[in-house]
Amino acid sequence: MSMWTEADWVRTARRVESLQDEMIELQRALCAIPALCPSSGGEGELAKAQFLKRVIAALEPDLLEEVHAPDPQVPSGIRPTLVAKWKGRDSSRTFWIMTHTDVVPPGDLSQWKHDPWQAHVEDGRIYGRGVEDNQQSLVASVFALKACRLERVPLPMDVGLMFLADEETGSALGMEYVMEHTRYVQPTDLVAVPDGGSPDGSEVEVAEKGSVWIRVHTRGRQCHASTPEQGVNAFRAASALVVSLDSLYQDFPQRNAVFAPPISTFEPTKKEPNVPNVNTIPGDDVFYVDCRVLPEIPLEQVLAAVRRRADEVERRYRVQVEVEVDKISHAAPPTPADAPVVRLTVEALKKVYGVEARVVGIGGGTVAAFPRRKNVPAVVMGRNQETCHQPNESCVIADLVGDAKMFAYMMGAASA
Repeated sequence: MSMWTEADWVRTARRVESLQDEMIELQRALCAIPALCPSSGGEGELAKAQFLKRVIAALEPDLLEEVHAPDPQVPSGIRPTLVAKWKGRDSSRTFWIMTHTDVVPPGDLSQWKHDPWQAHVEDGRIYGRGVEDNQQSLVASVFALKACRLERVPLPMDVGLMFLADEETGSALGMEYVMEHTRYVQPTDLVAVPDGGSPDGSEVEVAEKGSVWIRVHTRGRQCHASTPEQGVNAFRAASALVVSLDSLYQDFPQRNAVFAPPISTFEPTKKEPNVPNVNTIPGDDVFYVDCRVLPEIPLEQVLAAVRRRADEVERRYRVQVEVEVDKISHAAPPTPADAPVVRLTVEALKKVYGVEARVVGIGGGTVAAFPRRKNVPAVVMGRNQETCHQPNESCVIADLVGDAKMFAYMMGAASA
C-alpha cells in the first residue's frame, strides 16, 4: 500500500497548479536550445542536457549521472542521457519516468506563425518545436517531482527521471545504449514512457508493432528522353514496384484488435532525387517503404514478399533492384495488461482526468520497447494533442499541468 494519504494528494495537486508559470518558463528555456540529431543537421543534445542537469541538481537528487554514448558525428563526440534518482522507502525498486531531449527539425519555416525556437504562449497553448514532443512530459515529470519534494510526499519506492538522447532517430545512442551498457533499469522496476497517448489521455499503450524500413534501389540505364530505346527507365520500374507493393496488404491480412489500426501497414514514403533535368531518363531511382507489422507476423516474411515483387519487376523491366534494410525493429513482448505499472497508470488517469483508460497497441515506436525486451514492464501514456513534428507544434498548458499531477500521483502511489 502507498504511504501517502488523500490529504497528501490534494496538497500536492495544488502545489503543481501553483508551479504553472515556472513550467512555462522551463518550456521556453528548453525550446531555445535546439537538440537536433546530426542526421538532421544538428550537434546533438549536449547543450540541452547540461542546462537540464543544473535544473535537476537544484532538486537535490540522491543520484545524478550522465551516460555518454560515443558519436563521432557531433562536435562533442558524445550523445548524453541524464539519469536522476530520489530515494523512497523501498530502494530495491524504482518508478521511472523516461522522456527524451532531442527534437526534430522545424521544416518549412514559412508555415510557422512564430520562430519555432522561441516558445510563444497564446490562447492556453505554448507553441514551439519540441514543446509537445517530448518537452510537455519532460517538464511535467520535473515539476511533479518538485511538487512532491516541496510537500514532503513520502515515496513508496525510489523515483527516477531519465532524459534520453537519440529518440527521434531510433534510440541506438539513447535508450538502447542505456539498456545495454548500464544497470539502472531492473526487472522489478516500473517504467512509464509519456511519449504518446491520446487527446483525452485514455489510451495506455502496452504493445508496439514490429517495424522495418526498406530502401529500394532500382538500376537501369540513363539516356536522353527523346531516345528511350537506348536506355532503361529506372523510375518507371520503381513506380511499377511501388504499385505492386500495395498487394502486401493482401499477403498479410491478419488483424489484431489491440492495435490501432488493427492491421499491418506497408507504405512507400521517402523518394530520393534521380536526375536534375526533365529531358533525361534516369538510370537510378531510390525510394523507401515504411512497414509496421503486427507482432504475430515475422518481419522476414515481409522482406521475402518484397523481394519476390522486386524479382518480378527485374524480369519485366530489365532492371536490377536492390532491396536493403534501412532499419529494423522486431516487436517487443507486450506489457501484461495487469502489470503493476499499468494498474498505476489507469488509476492515475482516473484520478486526474476522470477517464476510464483502455490498453492499446500502436504502430509507432517508442523507447518502451527496449525495457520490454529485457522483460521490464513499461507503459506509454499521456495527453497528446498530436501536433508533434508539425508546423506550429503546441502544448496545451492545462495538459502540461494535468500530466504533472498524474506523475506526482504515480510517484506517491507507486507500490507493488
